[in-house]
Amino acid sequence: MKLRLLLSFFLLSFISFSQTETDIQLAQYYYSNGDFEKATTYYEKIYNSTPTRVYFNRYFECLVQIKDYKTAEKIIKKQVSQNKGEVELRVTLGQFYEDANEPAKAKKTYEDIIGDIGSNPSQTISVYQAFVSKGKLDLAKAALDKGRKEAPSYPFNFQYADFYALSGNKKEMVREYLDYVETQPTILETIETAIGQRVNLTNSESADFIMLKESLLQRAQKANSSIIFSQMLVWMNIQNRNFSGAFNQVIALDKRMNNDGYQVFELGNICLENKEYETARKCYNYVMQLGENNPIYFEALKSLLNARYTELTTNRSYSQTEIDATLVDYENAITKVGKSKLSVSLTVEYSHILAFYANKSEKAIEVLTKLLETPGLTDIQKAQIKMQLADIEVLGGDIWEASLLYMQIDTDFKFEAIGNEAKFKNARVFYFDGEFDFAQSQLSVLKEATSRVIANDALQLSVMITDNFGLDSNFEAMSWFASSELLIEQHKYTEAFQLFDSIQINFPYHSLADEILFRKAKAMEMQGQWQKALDYYEDLMKFHEKDILADDALFRMADIYENILLNKEKALELYKQLVIDYKGSLFSAEARKRIRILRGDKNVEGEDDEL
Repeated sequence: MKLRLLLSFFLLSFISFSQTETDIQLAQYYYSNGDFEKATTYYEKIYNSTPTRVYFNRYFECLVQIKDYKTAEKIIKKQVSQNKGEVELRVTLGQFYEDANEPAKAKKTYEDIIGDIGSNPSQTISVYQAFVSKGKLDLAKAALDKGRKEAPSYPFNFQYADFYALSGNKKEMVREYLDYVETQPTILETIETAIGQRVNLTNSESADFIMLKESLLQRAQKANSSIIFSQMLVWMNIQNRNFSGAFNQVIALDKRMNNDGYQVFELGNICLENKEYETARKCYNYVMQLGENNPIYFEALKSLLNARYTELTTNRSYSQTEIDATLVDYENAITKVGKSKLSVSLTVEYSHILAFYANKSEKAIEVLTKLLETPGLTDIQKAQIKMQLADIEVLGGDIWEASLLYMQIDTDFKFEAIGNEAKFKNARVFYFDGEFDFAQSQLSVLKEATSRVIANDALQLSVMITDNFGLDSNFEAMSWFASSELLIEQHKYTEAFQLFDSIQINFPYHSLADEILFRKAKAMEMQGQWQKALDYYEDLMKFHEKDILADDALFRMADIYENILLNKEKALELYKQLVIDYKGSLFSAEARKRIRILRGDKNVEGEDDEL
C-alpha cells in the first residue's frame, strides 16, 4: 500500500513538472511571436504557481501589452508591497502609470521615491540607477540632488559625472571627475580610466580633447594646486602619443616634486615600449644628469643602452654617426660600472654591435676573448660569451671554429635552453656546409627541446631539408641554397641573392622557390628595407599561398605593419586573414592575441573567436 502511494506521488509530480515545462515553452513561443493574449494566459498560470521575478516581469509586460491595466496595477503593487526596499519596482510602477495615461499617479510615485531618500548614499545610488535604467535623466538628477543634500559628506561625483555624460555635457562630466580626484588622489587611475572611456584622447584636434586639456591646465596652473592635475596632463599626452609633450610635463613635475627622476624614468620605459626611442633616451639622460648618487642612476644607464640597442636591432635603419654614438655610450658605461655582472652583459651587447652593425668583427672577437679571461665568471656567463663569439665567427667565415664553441656550450648545458640553442646553431653550421644528414640527426633531437622557439625552429629547418632534399638530383640546388643562407648570415647579401637567382635559373621548377622568396624577404628585413621585404612576402603569398611558408610570410607582414610601420589597421587585417585562412598555423594563437591587443580588448589572453 505504501509503495503504491509513493509511486502515485512521484507520477503526479512528474506529470505536474511536465505540464509546467510545456506551459513555459508555450508562453515563450507566444511571447516571442508577439501573441501577448495567449502568452498572458500561460504566464498567469506559471506566475501563480511559481511567483519568481522572471515570470512576474513577463506576465506584467504581457498585461501592459494587452492593456489590462487593472490586473497589471494589482500585481505590481503587490510586488512593491512585498519588496519595499527594491526601488526599481517602484520606478516600474511609476512608468506603468505613465503608460496607462495616469500622469498624476506617476508624478506622485516618483515624488514619493525621491522624498524617501535619506542619508544612506547606497539608497541614493540605487534610486539614481533605477531612473537611469528607465531613461529618466531629470528624475535621476533630482535623486542625486536630494542625496547630496541629505548626505553632504558623500561626494556622488561618479554618479554626477555619469549623469552629465549621459546628458551629453562632457565639460560638467570632467569637472565632477576632477573635483573628485582632487580630494581623493588615490583613485587617480580609476578616474583616468573613466575619462578615457568617455573622452576621445587619440585626436588632439577634437573638442573633447581640447576641453579636457584646458580644464587640466586651468587647475594645474593655480597657485598651490594639486600635482594630480600635472600628472593627468602627462597621462593625457601619453594617450595621445604626444611623448615629447609628456616629457616636458614630467620634467616640470619632477623638478616640482624633487622626485629623483622616478616618473621621468617610468616615462622612458613607456616610450621604449611604444618605440619612441628618441624621447626614451631623453628621459634616461635626464635621470643620469642628476648624478651617479641618484638611486636609479645605473638603471637609467642600462635602460639608455637598451634603448639604443633595441632601436638598432629592431628598426635596422641607422647612420654611421648613430652607430658611433652607440658604441661610445657603451664604452663609457662599461668603464663606469667596472667589473660587475652588469658589465659582462653590456660587453656582450657591445661586441654584438661592433661585429654586426659596425663591421668590426676582429675587434669584437678581441673584446670577447679578453672578457672570457675575467676571473669569477659564472658558467652561464662563459656560455653567453662563447655563444656571441661563435655567432661572430660564423659572420667572419670561420664556421668550424664556431662549431667548436657551440659544441662546448651544448656539452656544458645539455638539458638547458642555452644548450639547446647552441645545438641548433651547430646543426645549422653542418647544414651550411651541405652535411644535411648530420644536421637532420641533430635537429631530430631538438624537436623535443624545452624551449618552444628552438623546437619550432628545429622543426622548420628539418621539414625544409626533408621537403627539398629527397633525391640525388636535388643535392646541388640544396647545397647552393644552404650556401646562400650562410652568405646572408655573413651579411653578403649581393652574393647570396646571385646564388638564389642561379638556383631559379638552373632549377626553374624546384620546390625551393617559396623558400628563396622567404629568405630574400628576411634578408631585406636584416637590412631595414621593410618595403622590399613586404614585396617579397607578397610575392610568396601570390604564387605560393598553399605552400608551407605562406602563413609565415603573412605573419611577418602583419608584424612589420604593426611594429615597424605602425600601421595598426593593416596589421589587424593581416592577422585576421591568417587566423581565418590558416587555422592550423603555429602562429594562430599569437595572431589572435595580437588581434585582441590591437582592438584594445581587456582580456588579451582569453579565447575569443569573434574576429
